Amino acid sequence: MNRDRDAGRMGGRGPQPGTRPTEPIRRPATAPRPGPPPAHRGWHVAETQPIPAVPPEPGMDQAAEQAAEQTQVIRPVSPGKGKPSLLKASGSMAIATLISRITGFLWKLMLAGVIGFGVVNDSFNVANTLPNMLFELLIGGVLTSVVVPVLVRARKGDADGGERFVQQLMTLAVVVLAVGTLLAMVAAPLLTMALVSDSEASNRALVTAFSYLLLPQIFFYGISALVGAVLQSKQIFSPPAWAPVVNNLVVIATISVLALMPGAISLDPVSMTDPQLLVLGIGVTLGVFCQALVQLPALRRTGFRMRWRWGWDRRLSEFGGLALWMLGYVAVSQIGLVALSRVATDSAKGAWSTYSYVWMLLQLPYGVIGFSIMTAILPRMSAAAADGDNQRVIDDLSLGNRLSTVTLLPVSAVMTALGVPLSLALFAVKSDMSGQATTLGLALAVSAFGVLPYALTMMQMRTFNALNDARTPTLIVTLMTAAKVLMAFALPLVLEPDQVVFGLTFVNSFTYVIGWLIGEIWLRHRLGALGSRRFTKTLLKTMLASVVGGLLCWASTLGVDALIPGPPGLGTGWLQLLVGCAVGFGAIFGLMSILRVAELQPAIGRLTGLLRRR
Repeated sequence: MNRDRDAGRMGGRGPQPGTRPTEPIRRPATAPRPGPPPAHRGWHVAETQPIPAVPPEPGMDQAAEQAAEQTQVIRPVSPGKGKPSLLKASGSMAIATLISRITGFLWKLMLAGVIGFGVVNDSFNVANTLPNMLFELLIGGVLTSVVVPVLVRARKGDADGGERFVQQLMTLAVVVLAVGTLLAMVAAPLLTMALVSDSEASNRALVTAFSYLLLPQIFFYGISALVGAVLQSKQIFSPPAWAPVVNNLVVIATISVLALMPGAISLDPVSMTDPQLLVLGIGVTLGVFCQALVQLPALRRTGFRMRWRWGWDRRLSEFGGLALWMLGYVAVSQIGLVALSRVATDSAKGAWSTYSYVWMLLQLPYGVIGFSIMTAILPRMSAAAADGDNQRVIDDLSLGNRLSTVTLLPVSAVMTALGVPLSLALFAVKSDMSGQATTLGLALAVSAFGVLPYALTMMQMRTFNALNDARTPTLIVTLMTAAKVLMAFALPLVLEPDQVVFGLTFVNSFTYVIGWLIGEIWLRHRLGALGSRRFTKTLLKTMLASVVGGLLCWASTLGVDALIPGPPGLGTGWLQLLVGCAVGFGAIFGLMSILRVAELQPAIGRLTGLLRRR
């Protein structure tokens, strides 16, 4: 693959002479089903083998997860009449994901402004983690790994377009979700004990009280995800992509009401009748309910009618082994989350909230930039894997890694230099929050290096999925989690309680460095040489530019600080942020141009082109 080919594939140009076309050849919808596709044909992936998706990483904002998941089921298919093209759908979902990330971040920011970073925020964040964890364990892993490919086959192969099968699936899912939700609510005190240490820095009673109000989200998350999967199988992408935005808007309204209420949530004693507690808990759950509700009209417009239909379909059994591996992936990931939660809640008040906000900030560049790159690369990679063309898989993986490097590594460098100013600009909304915001900013600075390793690890995971391998990602995440748990529990032995949060954020990012290296070894064993020389060249050039730009960015913040007397606060943070971003990104991308980083222009062209599509 040469530079022109990369630019043509990602920069908007048409295919160059002598290269493969950018879109796979498709079989007409009315043609009879042939035998196994020859190597040169790019059939619909779901017709040849299931391509599951790796479940979202624990800790990601759930509304953002639901939007991000839409990138994992797009297939290189021809749009039917009235259906959006792949590129148009991808552009719409990129906008939806961007808005979902922004609104999700906004309500988290508002919550910090209203209740601070202390025990109340810790308790809410721990309790709000529970429904996400249990949903993934109950049915989320199966939905992302099994259901969409099965639905596509049922729609194409069944005389009724798969309606009977969908009715069976929804009946089963509703029962599993309802029973699972009720059991979780009964076991709420035990679940709290698993996640929260019994210390002065935590409040188990408040976590349990929040859990009773938030655990019903399990049911609504499941319905939302299942309806979204049915719509995606019919190539209807917008409602599932925009539904999380509705969720976030409801939560923003809830926190606005909370801010207008007098008093604060009672900590001693904790009472379920506390008006503030009820408003926050019920309002956040109502947001998830609305996320599911807004998708139902789109489902009805497809002609589908829900009715109870009992029975088990053999097609689900065919994917049982695959689903078990994906559930194993989710279960192991949750172990790491539990370990981090216990260490954080045992160290200092607000440590878990600080960790959660840092992780949210680190997710933003991946969720927006990584979304675009994944959307462009994965359908083609999946088609190549279905054709058995490993060289094309390697080429696409290498291209995805290089595009991720030239876009995310500069962001990582600037976030490292501007960790404290960024946190002050966003979180120091009150004069007494500057100290907490500074702590958060330092935690962000020591962990921002993990943005690129996270993206590369996720790209590797998707590559294994494209190769119809759910076992290897589970083994990789098991090794990552083992390292995370051991390092997390060692932190209190070497750090002061108020310093543990810095160690937790560092450990979480370093875990993805481990995952990236392990995945590289495993993929080399599976596919052979991965084009690492070209990737390394791009990485070194981008790293050099990023280090220089990051240092200049940091120096600019010192200059601003010297010009403004007094302790840093909201205004200082914004000024440092604006000046630092201009200096940092200007220097980095300028140096990258001087160093002739070949992927810079295709990456920028791809991102701007995708975001312009509607």
